[in-house]
Amino acid sequence: MSYRRIYATVRRIPRGRVATYGQIARLAGIPRQARQVGYALAALRDGDADAVPWHRVVNAKGEISRRATPGSDELQRVLLESERVAFDSLGRIDLRRFLWRAG
Repeated sequence: MSYRRIYATVRRIPRGRVATYGQIARLAGIPRQARQVGYALAALRDGDADAVPWHRVVNAKGEISRRATPGSDELQRVLLESERVAFDSLGRIDLRRFLWRAG
């Protein structure tokens, strides 16, 4: 599958909001393929990462998922905090407050 639909969906997430991997999969037309979304985001090259706000995608618990690239989870948190997304003391985002409601 082409990752274009996934990237196009991720680009729609507004600043200050997050979406889950499963939510992106559903909206991209590949329900129950949350891992595919993760693979697509992991495949972003440095230049593409600027055009696709990958940092706005989190897991269903509202947590940042670990990645193979050292420091990327810390970078993701910094980027989200710069958009005023708040984390609780356990490192989770309140999805009731910050989840993107695609409409």
